[in-house]
Amino acid sequence: MSSTNKLKILNDPIYGFITIPNELIFDLVEHPYFQRLRRISQLGLTYLVYPGAYHTRFHHALGAMHLMGKAVRTLRSKGHKITQAEEEAVLIAILLHDIGHGPFSHVLENSIVSGISHEKLSLEYMKVLNQEFDGQLDLTIEIFQNLYPKKFLHQLISSQLDMDRLDYLRRDSFYTGVSEGQVNTERLISMLNVADDQIVVDAKGIYSVEKFIVARRLMYWQVYLHKTVLSAEFLLIKILQRAKEVYSGDMAMPKVLSPFLSDEIPVDYSDLLPLYAKLDDYDVMAALKEWTQHEDRVLQLLCEKLLHRKLLGIRVNDAAASREEMERIRQKTAEVYQLNQDEVNYLVFEEIISNNAYSSQQDKINLLYRNGTTQDIAQAADQLNISALAKPVVKHFMFFPKESVQ
Repeated sequence: MSSTNKLKILNDPIYGFITIPNELIFDLVEHPYFQRLRRISQLGLTYLVYPGAYHTRFHHALGAMHLMGKAVRTLRSKGHKITQAEEEAVLIAILLHDIGHGPFSHVLENSIVSGISHEKLSLEYMKVLNQEFDGQLDLTIEIFQNLYPKKFLHQLISSQLDMDRLDYLRRDSFYTGVSEGQVNTERLISMLNVADDQIVVDAKGIYSVEKFIVARRLMYWQVYLHKTVLSAEFLLIKILQRAKEVYSGDMAMPKVLSPFLSDEIPVDYSDLLPLYAKLDDYDVMAALKEWTQHEDRVLQLLCEKLLHRKLLGIRVNDAAASREEMERIRQKTAEVYQLNQDEVNYLVFEEIISNNAYSSQQDKINLLYRNGTTQDIAQAADQLNISALAKPVVKHFMFFPKESVQ
């Protein structure tokens, strides 16, 4: 294929035309490991609440790369030296930052392969791709691991104001239709700067940063941690737990899923990564449809509830439910579904969810003033109390079959 055919232009519903800047990035996008992201939903099961939320990690990765290119041009225009090699490296790093995500993204983070984060898997995939591409990702990996002398380059990939967050807030807001999550990415990127090797924001961009933090807070409780979304996601987690418990070699499911339910997961990354790369949302959903016919009553019941959107009821409180209330609901559930006490745990349970929109303790967002001084946005904000948004909000979610409280 000629090189001119690799300089593609893609039409993105958020930003318009996105350019694939060079042959190496084109080849990475075309790689089966990256193409798999077309089959990994960005927001897990959120489409069960917001019907338009069917976008994928593929969309998000390309969008984040597009914003990274804008960020690099902005910083260069303000006199900060970023070489062509460094630009290519950060573009590839943000492009591949989610390549390690499993089916339904964050939902099954610890259910498919326990103890290994998607960030770690993404790094391991980068190492494999680096071998395939004869070391052309050396600098990418160094920056991704925050081992490169220019620390601000890593912050563009991973911080409280990185290209990952800028894209997913705007993209998720668009596809869910939740307008409260909209952020002005153009304005925020145009205000980026560097001081003391740290990403900062020009002080005149303070209100855009405030809006960004508030939008993130609203998106978490209105979308990412929406109680019905959590009901669906925890139901899927329980399904995988039960499937592992009743697993047998002749259990109906896509072949690629079987090792992840048994004790046959390869320990060595050279064996795990090719196997994991074959797994996507479709395999899990195909398994769920098969398991509605499974002989295990609990697995069958859980799969039917998720596939038919007969989700668990939810109560949200500031404190844990009383033992008496939990026991009453458990007993009623056991009677309604003819389950024993261990089986009831799959249908009646409590989870604690904590979130804060901004943390001054980790990669704080600093404003840069004309005199060269910097200040944390939490102290500088005057229109909204960002300090209050930095405090973690903890909520207790109790899940149960709706029939058990009628």
